[in-house]
Amino acid sequence: MLKNKIALVTGASSGIGRAIALVLAREGAKLTLSDLNIELVNETRELISAQGGESIAVKSDVGNAKACHDLVKLTVEQFGKVDIACNCAGIGGPSALTADYSLTAWEQVIRTNLSGVFYGMQAQIAAMMLQGSGSIINIASVLGVVGTPRSPAYVAAKHGVIGLTQTAAWEYGTSGLRINAVGPGYIETPLERSLVTSASAHDALLAAHALGRLGQPKEVAELVAWLASDRASFVTGAFYPVDGGYLAK
Repeated sequence: MLKNKIALVTGASSGIGRAIALVLAREGAKLTLSDLNIELVNETRELISAQGGESIAVKSDVGNAKACHDLVKLTVEQFGKVDIACNCAGIGGPSALTADYSLTAWEQVIRTNLSGVFYGMQAQIAAMMLQGSGSIINIASVLGVVGTPRSPAYVAAKHGVIGLTQTAAWEYGTSGLRINAVGPGYIETPLERSLVTSASAHDALLAAHALGRLGQPKEVAELVAWLASDRASFVTGAFYPVDGGYLAK
């Protein structure tokens, strides 16, 4: 499905980002993998190598605009182009009421989860415009369309990612670029496990899903692979939840 395509995945060290990288590689893409944790990114690269794929691992901070541009430049130097970009890097931030939320934490979450997507898209769009084609998939969240208590920065950032996705889709659609957002629900990842710390909270979370379970990273990755491919050639500016029915109630 993605043979001869070049993909860039941020946040590829674990969880959803790693699953996306593995599925894109399975479908034939060559990849640039990035994250601040280079040891874990190298583990992802080794997993891709074990399944016969090709990738490079790079330590990069999405909250730094120059680093995002350098990442795209490196991808073009290594592989010749960027066909697919998946902006997956993100953090949860602390839990606190809006009026009590730390300004430092607010700035950190917005910097990574929203500005990081913006910086990445600027560099990715510039490279894709030169070739007249490309697919960008931004990882938002179900909390990009609804609120939840004690996560003001995360919720605000993910709402912003969806709006940014829709705006850019309109700006670059006639230039051959497709830009979409995916909204994972509660997925079994290290981030989710760090947020749900009691059995009762876990049970309540399961009950909030029509399927009665949490999602798996690979279930998000399969949708990303479709959006990245030519099979989704008429899809842009869209927001696709992968949430087990969380938003349906």
